[in-house]
Amino acid sequence: MIKLTVELPISKKPTDTELKKLKEYFKEMPVPEIISGLKFAKNRWSAKDAGTLKVGRKSIIQKEVHSVTTEQAQWRLKNWKMMIANYRRRGYSYPTISRIKKILIQKSKKKSK
Repeated sequence: MIKLTVELPISKKPTDTELKKLKEYFKEMPVPEIISGLKFAKNRWSAKDAGTLKVGRKSIIQKEVHSVTTEQAQWRLKNWKMMIANYRRRGYSYPTISRIKKILIQKSKKKSK
């Protein structure tokens, strides 16, 4: 195995543990995989820094159905085409919308308190 050295400018000094992990990653992983991982991390960091990082699907669904009453769930299901348009405008994917609908159907069948 050929040993090559890469010199990188870093914003702050890494800890011994971080340095050990970096060496381990570069030793075990192929460079293209490391670069694609760094690209993903950079894009995520940029989105987080800009405040546009989208939360995961599970939390989106919970946000939409958390405090919906039985009556609200029934109304949303009756006006489903309008709800889909709103969800698509917010950038939700069809699988996410489908999961929201599934939970709304469950909530609509429960008896209200």
